[in-house]
Amino acid sequence: MIRKLLVANRGEIAVRVIRAAREMGVATVAIASEADRHAYHAQLADECVVIGPPEAPKSYLDPAKVLSAAASTGADSLHPGYGFLSERSSFARACREAGLAFVGPSPEAMDKLGAKIDAKLLAQESQVPLVPGYFVRGASDDDLRRAAESVGFPLLLKSSAGGGGRGMRVVREPQHFDAELATAREEARKGFGDDEMMLERLVERPRHIEVQFIADSQGQVACVFERECSLQRRHQKLIEESASPAMTPELWERLRTATERLVKAAGYVNAGTAEFMFDSATGEIFFLEVNARLQVEHPVTEAVTGLDLVQWQLRIASGQELNLKPTLLAGDRAALQGHAIEARIVAEDPARGFLPSTGRVIGWAEPTGPGIRFDTGLRVGDEVTRHYDSLIAKLIVHAEDRPAAIRRLRAALLDTHVLGVQTNIAFLLDVLGSEAFVRGEVDTGYVDREMGGWSRSDDVPVELGALVAAASQAASGASGPAKAARPTWDASDGFRNAPVVGQVG
Repeated sequence: MIRKLLVANRGEIAVRVIRAAREMGVATVAIASEADRHAYHAQLADECVVIGPPEAPKSYLDPAKVLSAAASTGADSLHPGYGFLSERSSFARACREAGLAFVGPSPEAMDKLGAKIDAKLLAQESQVPLVPGYFVRGASDDDLRRAAESVGFPLLLKSSAGGGGRGMRVVREPQHFDAELATAREEARKGFGDDEMMLERLVERPRHIEVQFIADSQGQVACVFERECSLQRRHQKLIEESASPAMTPELWERLRTATERLVKAAGYVNAGTAEFMFDSATGEIFFLEVNARLQVEHPVTEAVTGLDLVQWQLRIASGQELNLKPTLLAGDRAALQGHAIEARIVAEDPARGFLPSTGRVIGWAEPTGPGIRFDTGLRVGDEVTRHYDSLIAKLIVHAEDRPAAIRRLRAALLDTHVLGVQTNIAFLLDVLGSEAFVRGEVDTGYVDREMGGWSRSDDVPVELGALVAAASQAASGASGPAKAARPTWDASDGFRNAPVVGQVG
């Protein structure tokens, strides 16, 4: 059994993993950059090692420094969270060589699924449906150009590495292909250090549906239902829910079967997510990729299943069997409990073109009540910097059905207050209030298409009382949140989940 766990991440996911381990009696070690030495996750763990400067490549993304921290503290295991080093097979292999239990899939499974091209090839072998395209290792510009003529336009250029929309370009006309390919390669090279590209036919207005799975070393695979992740801005997820409003028993069976085939073909052990596109016009599903890690949106699955996915990751990494209830193990939809929705609260200003927002948090109030969960790694006095991902909190609600969950999420957002940085709360409220979302009829392009020119619907002036209270609290060194009457001040609504360094859900 795992005894001492190093959490190789920061922010809300590090806090989430530390708390799950603590409940299991597992000692925890945090790592922190110099900018994070006083951060919440650093204080919450039993031990903390400061491993380098604020820049992620010199700290959180430096495998040698991370492994050195594990060795110096006597950790016997490592949880990578998501982003940073979580999907690097070379790092998972280095953990194994150092005698650390890596809480995630084996490096061999990562090699089969980590790059999108390799995952597509494995899907072909496993008879998992794919969008027609060109998935060849080492493809040159000329190879891709010829393939584009065969696949036809419009098409989608995609980086084989990474995600979050980087290295992804829609090409509608042949004359734009070369320019878009050059741009996509450059983005991928800068973002992931790998400019290998593939292409596929563009599916217009697809839904994004993903399947959460858990697999043990005894060969059991549990598909613990789906999450709808179609509400995105520039390929970055905003709101996720379970179950999907589009789900039917027949569609679920196809998704579950395809996921099980792929997981078994890869020899995958631990938790992961298989992502699919669903063309509601034709009823077709197409495999996208496997995220060989925990997802940002995992709490909605936890809400509708009653599972703690992080604790199951730790149990499986310790060699335990997946002894779930028979209905969950079989993917029986009768095991679903109500409806859950997650909203990502990020530091940016939607009213000013979604510009990133940085600064010190001088006031903070979290929503409370039945069916409300608030995951964050921030406290009053903490700094939101340019060095890391802009996600500052996740608000998750659970209710008896979808309409009740939407109402609960809107009410909880209205009770969420952040002073000191901009957030996207007002934007999220408008998205939740849109008729298409309420009907459950959105697709991945809906936000960009229908809300691209968004402006604040109620431009309320700054609430002086809330600001004074927060400033007074910060000056006195208090650590509790400052209560404010409502969230619609100009200084607190705006944030995005654009990927900064490694943290992409």
